Amino acid sequence: MPEQPTDLRETVRRRYAASALKVSGGGTACCGPEPVEADENFGGALYAADERDTLPAEAVAASLGCGNPTAVARLDEGERVLDLGSGGGIDVLLSARRVGPTGKAYGLDMTEEMLALALANQQKAGVTNVEFLKGTIEAIPLPAGTIDVVISNCVINLSTDKPAVFAEMFRVLAPGGRIGVSDVVADDELTPARRAERGDYVGCIAGALSFAEYRDGLSEAGFTDVEFTPTHAVADGMHSAIVRAVKPNTAQPGAVTAATPTADCDCRG
Repeated sequence: MPEQPTDLRETVRRRYAASALKVSGGGTACCGPEPVEADENFGGALYAADERDTLPAEAVAASLGCGNPTAVARLDEGERVLDLGSGGGIDVLLSARRVGPTGKAYGLDMTEEMLALALANQQKAGVTNVEFLKGTIEAIPLPAGTIDVVISNCVINLSTDKPAVFAEMFRVLAPGGRIGVSDVVADDELTPARRAERGDYVGCIAGALSFAEYRDGLSEAGFTDVEFTPTHAVADGMHSAIVRAVKPNTAQPGAVTAATPTADCDCRG
């Protein structure tokens, strides 16, 4: 019998908690933290050497993503960025430097151990325009219309309620805001059963959407200008891909309408 959504979420949480503990407790002072297990299609090796060199070794070692969303999200000075499933903080710290002191980078994660590791990495990096939040990507703890760019690195495929994720991304984005995420996406001809044959859920394979499903999900949430750029294969018929989309400046028919941000939250920090 396949795992139920609540069981899958707990399985994912345990896997990433164990990864955080491995990094924070591994290695010696001379050798550095022990990286989490990942093949060449995932992890810190997908970042440029000059980016890795500017970050704490623990942030790089904890990376489990399938791409580098900060390289494709076109971040500008002063923007507010949200990283879904921020893990050890690698993409949040890189984003914070790109948006500069007048911008802000938020990291959202549901795993206490990853959040603790991310906060430690933030202190080591000396980056101040950052805030890490505990929560799930299906219920983002930020007011509507307060984010300019949503990024994510191989996390949306892990959600068991992807329509909720797409709706929440749309809600928190300001009009004209955009997403630039890296995720695993399947060829359209691969059924869910055939995707599961290629890898498990926590391995970022079984839960992946097809290109058509991904496009339809984003469009139904209200996004426009949806585009995909496959970067490398992670399994037969499965690809790491850059996914981009835009929240229109005016609400579209059927789109989620953003509520007025709460008065007591200044999400520019």
